[in-house]
Amino acid sequence: MKSTILFFIIALAGIPTAFSQTIQSATARTLSTPHPSKEAIALYRYLQDMSGKKTLSGQMCTPWGFDELAYIKTITGKQPAIQGMDFITQKDNEKEIQLAIHWWKEGGIPTIMWHWGAPGKGEGYEASKMTIDINQCFVKGTLEYKSFWKELKTKADLLEKLRNAHVPVLWRPFHELNGNWFWWSKGGPVEFKKLWITEYNYFVKKRKLNNLIWVLGYTAQPDAAWYPGDQYVDVVGVDIYNHGDGPQATMYNKLKALFGTKFPIAYHECGIPPNPDQCIKQNIIWSWWMEWHTNFLKGVDPIYLKQVYNNPLIITLDKVPNIMKTYGSTSNE
Repeated sequence: MKSTILFFIIALAGIPTAFSQTIQSATARTLSTPHPSKEAIALYRYLQDMSGKKTLSGQMCTPWGFDELAYIKTITGKQPAIQGMDFITQKDNEKEIQLAIHWWKEGGIPTIMWHWGAPGKGEGYEASKMTIDINQCFVKGTLEYKSFWKELKTKADLLEKLRNAHVPVLWRPFHELNGNWFWWSKGGPVEFKKLWITEYNYFVKKRKLNNLIWVLGYTAQPDAAWYPGDQYVDVVGVDIYNHGDGPQATMYNKLKALFGTKFPIAYHECGIPPNPDQCIKQNIIWSWWMEWHTNFLKGVDPIYLKQVYNNPLIITLDKVPNIMKTYGSTSNE
């Protein structure tokens, strides 16, 4: 009897067990992708199980500058649970794929974004801020159309390598979608939703990329008018910079007001990680945050960074369970 009581106490405390996983799986939302990979299913279950309980640490990394992960290890003695990568320049993208494979094998979680240069304007960050007539991406024969579909194929080819390597990805395209500074947000919500749904249908339905968990990334002002629909989204998120180390309750509560507990809620880019103690105090439990790279990371007070990475609320790489063993035992395809 004592052992039975102890078992129930552990399960109710939110410690991942086969029992708590079964309860979670019975009530949890399934992935938007039809017939998702077993790795994507397991990772999504893990995110759902931790939702409202723990926050995963994340770090955006770059192929230039300095080694963000080595810096964090030196300062904190820890590594982030999530490593961020970017399809920003084609010459670096193969390396980004290999980093994603490596991180998953190390027990971590890869997330990939894409600073997509405006179709017909080239690649890179500056090109991603240029303005085009988005409608031309859907008119056969135009420069925008040719570039748009060539880029989708190129990125699908890369993501296919991750699918074949059995690596799930927190896929975050069209980030800061309603900010009006990237080309995909400059045409308004109707054109943005067409872009999102077109990419989703090509990647998921035509290219059979069933390893992607689709992360919808707003600015600090989430807006229902820009929402493409439940059938195209798995995670919702927001970001903000230069707003200190508070829990960012306003952003969090705006997303909660729109989506309730339907999705995990991510702070997908930040200048400073939110203070874990204040997050607990205000009951603002982000599913994850991802510190931005290079100078943003170096701008965080090292003492504070160490405190964050060693706070009980925060999941670091060493605290990530064996996701496939713990969450991949049954199917919800």
